[in-house]
Amino acid sequence: MTTLGDFQAAALTGEPVDLADYEGKVVLVVNTASQCGLTPQFEGLESLYRDLQEEGLVVLGFPSNQFKQELGSADEIAEACQRNYGVTFPMFEMVDVNGAAAHPIFQWLKGEKKGMLGSAIKWNFTKFLIGRDGAVIERFAPTATAEDLREDVERALAA
Repeated sequence: MTTLGDFQAAALTGEPVDLADYEGKVVLVVNTASQCGLTPQFEGLESLYRDLQEEGLVVLGFPSNQFKQELGSADEIAEACQRNYGVTFPMFEMVDVNGAAAHPIFQWLKGEKKGMLGSAIKWNFTKFLIGRDGAVIERFAPTATAEDLREDVERALAA
């Protein structure tokens, strides 16, 4: 069975990250954009992360410009996330979430949990909740806020 730990991604700073580093944690993977109407969700995601990281939650942000709402450089993305929303959770390099060039983690996530309109990610801030075992538990729509998923996250942490 494929799990989160089978993947690697490049951090926003460029270093490779083995996602096996997050084994045993509950992980929330989010495709992000810093120029989207949903961008204020960074604040709630950061709050959820800070509230529950001691219990084992990690939020992983993957910027994507597939919906034409992301800044150009890693430095610009990092500055916008940190300055405007205080983001301290791990952020990764910009990726594609759909199509032939989609990052392998998003190919896997979409295959594990389809959305209302099939497997494609329809917009920024689609969220995937992954359990301590590395398996996908749930997929959440872009409009679902951190508060909307807190109960699911807490249940996964308690499992």
